[in-house]
Amino acid sequence: MTWGLLAAWVLHDVEELMTMPRWTRKHRFVPDTSPAQAAVAIGAVGMVVAAAALQGARTDGRSGFFQSALIGFGLHSVTHVAASAALREYTPGVLTAPTLVAPFSIWAVRQLKKEGVPITGGPMSAALWFPAVVAGAHLCARTPLVSAAARKVHSLIG
Repeated sequence: MTWGLLAAWVLHDVEELMTMPRWTRKHRFVPDTSPAQAAVAIGAVGMVVAAAALQGARTDGRSGFFQSALIGFGLHSVTHVAASAALREYTPGVLTAPTLVAPFSIWAVRQLKKEGVPITGGPMSAALWFPAVVAGAHLCARTPLVSAAARKVHSLIG
């Protein structure tokens, strides 16, 4: 179940990776995001999610870091649905947010409780770290050195 967090995150972020660059070009109120920048930002967040899943596996789901990541993953599905509702259109990630992200997160928390695992990482800790991780990942992707390297790699493989 702990590695399910990483698997669900990968599926959700594939949707974002495929749609974010085109969507940000169309919507001028958000910073334009190149495919390379999207890949770097998604990869950076992926490292945090992978670390959380690993810590969850090592502790049988008892890690506060894992639990906060799991709950934060679930809660962030609301931001996708809310953004699409506010804009009255598709936004990157909105297809998998209510169909995969939220259901997986709810199921996983219920499994932890069913197995007698105390829930120590909650919505408050998730609300604190989640925006910082996402903002940090996007800032990292936009630094000149990282951005240039990402463009070079993208041109070689893409």
